[in-house]
Formats: sequence, structure tokens, C-alpha cells
Amino acid sequence: MTAAEQRIATPHGEGRLVTYRARKPVATLLLSHGAGKGIDSRDLEALAAALPRQGVSVLLFEQPWRVAGGKVASPPPTLDAGFTAAARTLRVRTPLVVGGRSAGARSAARTAKALGAAGCLALSFPLHPPGRPEKSRVDELLGSGVPTLVVQGENDTFGRPEEFPSGVDLAVVPSADHGFATPKRSGVSEEDAMAIVVESALEWLVREVIGNP
Repeated sequence: MTAAEQRIATPHGEGRLVTYRARKPVATLLLSHGAGKGIDSRDLEALAAALPRQGVSVLLFEQPWRVAGGKVASPPPTLDAGFTAAARTLRVRTPLVVGGRSAGARSAARTAKALGAAGCLALSFPLHPPGRPEKSRVDELLGSGVPTLVVQGENDTFGRPEEFPSGVDLAVVPSADHGFATPKRSGVSEEDAMAIVVESALEWLVREVIGNP
């Protein structure tokens, strides 16, 4: 699928927006990446490859720190400013869903309501630093103010599924870690894991966003 790329001016430098447009879009999904990798993360690429065929345009936003070649993510307020700047450039006539993986999921949850989003897709939400459950970020997640789906690996050390509060809309990738990687002995392949991510996101989009414009 051919993607369109553009540079986005933000208060903290130039970001990059890559668009995978559906032929007849019924929803638009804006996603950003985590603190370790850019928009080439396997889950973001899987969603960008699959969802446009189902009528959902996918836009991947790469934060300025990553575009500039940085190795460490900039502070959360700068991520929110970059993500907001990207969202403000969009001229869409479909419901807008924001989201991302890890740090990108946190940023999407923090900004969703202000951006007028119809939903928030949180991939590998970092509920707490590994081994530090007392440093909970659950307030960010619950404070999104919009319908939110968390897609979480069963063995994610940043927050296992059972650690999330009841009532959170949650899809679990069996045996997967924070990056949705699975051990060979699990019997769950990378392809299986990405299929679960895509199918869970699509089912939720149809149920919560496309079916409730």
C-alpha cells in the first residue's frame, strides 16, 4: 500500500506523519510510537497494513525526538504537544480515534478528550514501570474521557492484564511481552500476535466508533 508522508511543525521540532488512507474511510486512526522505537514498531505497521482495507485510514506520527535521531524520548509534555500538533493538521470527515503504543498510548489518553476524539486505542499501555506497581498510571488511562481499548501482552512487565482495574475494555495477546513478542515455546507466533492486535482493534472500532458515530 502506498503511503503519503509529510513533515509536521510542532513546538518542539519537526515531526513526521505517514498516512495510509482507506479508499472509502469510515474512521481515522492517529497513532504514535513508544519511547524505544519509532513508527516501525510491529504493531503499528500491522495496523497500518490491515485497517485501511477495512475502511479505517491509519496515520502514524513520529515524534520530533525520533525524527531528530534521538535515542531517548523527550518528556511527556513535549510528546503531548507533538501529538496535538499532528492531530490539529488533520482535516477528516470521519470519527477520529487517537492511540499509540506504550508512551504513545499514554500521550493519546492524556490528549484524547481535548482533541475531540471518538475513542482511544492503547497498545501495551505502561501501567507502571517494571517492578514498580506503586507508580501507577491508571489515572491517565481512566482519564481519557472517551471509549478506550487496551491491547496488552499477557506477560507485559509494564502491567499484566490482571493488574488493570475491572471495567477497562481489554484485549489480551497470549504469552506476549511489552513489544508483543512471544517465546517460541508458547505456540503463539508473531503473525498470530499481530492478528490478535489487528482483529481486537477492528472489532472495537466497529463496536464503539464506526457503529456509534
